[in-house]
Amino acid sequence: MNHDIPALPERATVLVVDDTPDNLALMQSLLRDTYKVKAANNGERALRIVSSEQPPDLILLDIMMPGIDGYEVCRRLKADAATRDIPVIFLTAKAEVEDEQLGFELGAVDYITKPISPPIVQARVRTHLALKATSDFLRDKNAFLEQEVDKRTREVMAIQDVTILAMASLAETRDNETGNHIRRTQHYVQALARRLSNHPRFAAYLTVPTIKLLFKSAPLHDIGKVGIPDRILLKPGKLTSEEFEIMKTHTTLGRDAIAHAEQQLGVEVGFLTIAKEIAYSHQEKWDGSGYPEGLQGDAIPISARLMAVADVYDALISRRVYKDPMPHEEAMDIIRQTAGRHFDPDVVEAFLDIHETFRAIALAYGDSDADLAQKVAYQKMAAGAPVAPPPAP
Repeated sequence: MNHDIPALPERATVLVVDDTPDNLALMQSLLRDTYKVKAANNGERALRIVSSEQPPDLILLDIMMPGIDGYEVCRRLKADAATRDIPVIFLTAKAEVEDEQLGFELGAVDYITKPISPPIVQARVRTHLALKATSDFLRDKNAFLEQEVDKRTREVMAIQDVTILAMASLAETRDNETGNHIRRTQHYVQALARRLSNHPRFAAYLTVPTIKLLFKSAPLHDIGKVGIPDRILLKPGKLTSEEFEIMKTHTTLGRDAIAHAEQQLGVEVGFLTIAKEIAYSHQEKWDGSGYPEGLQGDAIPISARLMAVADVYDALISRRVYKDPMPHEEAMDIIRQTAGRHFDPDVVEAFLDIHETFRAIALAYGDSDADLAQKVAYQKMAAGAPVAPPPAP
């Protein structure tokens, strides 16, 4: 069976509406061998039948009836989403052009004048039932396709999310001091973007879709650390100048890794474009003293400027093998004091406005003491330092 060809409903139901018993009897005798026929002798009864659990597939509607006339019945049917797709054929003695024009304006699919020609009535009923079957088929098909597109879209988004988290987690396994850093910075960036979304300098960029992409892309900001040697990445102390130069290459490594993935896809992908910006430029500074390119001011991508504040704040408040965590207020002061040098002043102002949100995010995604102890021990072991045995239970 070919499911792409719409079929007429088996024994389609036709509702005949006419206040004259002889007309009702005539139409029933004409149609009952082919269709299920229902009858209504006034507009009110017709509307009740149509609103029942088994509405008709087509309506043959007289115009001149006491109470609600046919025009008003049609008007009400077309105004209701539940009944507007039922085809209405006017069957009437009103033969003026203006009457027929009004019927079509109200939404009727056809207009037959009395006295009727039985073959013409049967042909038009059959034609409009076939058209309705096709219309219903296409509408159902479109609804199905929309559901499939929505389903596939959700699947693609889920794949993107899983891919990003997998890549970010890979970087995290190489840099054991990050903990929940990638999740915290993801939420910091989102909070800053929302705060700045109405700012004159940022509103055109920070649209709702872009903020979603920023949130999705942020975890990849340190993906380039996968390419940094352990002796540097896991060193539990200050880096030498030579080691720091190597560490700085993580920005280029990250951008290039994402660009390579994008090339494999063969198309530009919005969240990967932002991910490249963040990975490559989040170490740039407002005054041009950052790396890798020494970009200055507005030449630094907005996405990277947001990440810069998020990244530094989290580094300040987090425990490292070589330092204790800094209190929230001290981290605030450092960021405030470096506005205009390290950071975009307007981004710093937004941070200060929502600093309690940052504090709440840090608490919500904090590292447990056990996680921190494990990370410190791993880094000491990687650096060749003695590691104390765990306490006896």
